Amino acid sequence: MTVITDPLFYVVAIPAVMFLGLSKGGFSSVGMVATPLVAIVMGPLEAAALLLPIILIQDAVSVWVYRRTWDPWNLKVMIPGCVIGVGAAWLLAAYVSDGVIRLVVGLIALGLVSYTFLRHRLPGETARPRASHGVFWGALSGFTTTLIQIGAPPYYAFVLPQRLEKMVYVGTTVMFFAAANTMKIVPYFALGQFSTQTLGTSLVLLPFAVASNFVGLWLARRTPTELFYKIAYVLMFLISLGLIWQGIAALPG
Repeated sequence: MTVITDPLFYVVAIPAVMFLGLSKGGFSSVGMVATPLVAIVMGPLEAAALLLPIILIQDAVSVWVYRRTWDPWNLKVMIPGCVIGVGAAWLLAAYVSDGVIRLVVGLIALGLVSYTFLRHRLPGETARPRASHGVFWGALSGFTTTLIQIGAPPYYAFVLPQRLEKMVYVGTTVMFFAAANTMKIVPYFALGQFSTQTLGTSLVLLPFAVASNFVGLWLARRTPTELFYKIAYVLMFLISLGLIWQGIAALPG
């Protein structure tokens, strides 16, 4: 088993997995930076596939912790939509170039940052949403998490207005994304994104994710959460512009 040896890769990959660890430690939204950041130095899907084993290990722990605390109705309506979204992302990635995927990923990231700042001015779901809406938001979440490992904003748009009890909300979120992340294994394999090198590199990066997970738990009790979110959104904005530029530059002509 080999590993990636390019120093530039680790300059971006180590901070990326640390953001991922912090997200599991209590700063949930900062994890969205991870895949777009790594996508600066490698293909977007390869970056997502490289981070997936780390995410799955963290998911396994979270699923065990919240195995008895989740809302079955939300999973029943959102997971079928998620299957559709993952499949759509699989089809897109199978027929377009890395340049197009970078452009799409950059536009999605930019759109999600814009949504974060504009969502209070947009119409939201009711406290008792329709099942069909759950399928739609689940599909959008599955599509974005497959391409860019960011499925949270569509998920939040559907679930947050329901005002679930705090631990039920957390447990439902854990279960939904554990299912979504598991679905991505087959598409990533089929698209040739897993290799002994990416898996070996994932193992090298795993300790950084675990360590930052505990740091996140410690910081969550001592640091204003809003500060971390502001930093994450500024980074996401800048990264999205970089990916859009790379994507446009790679287009034919």
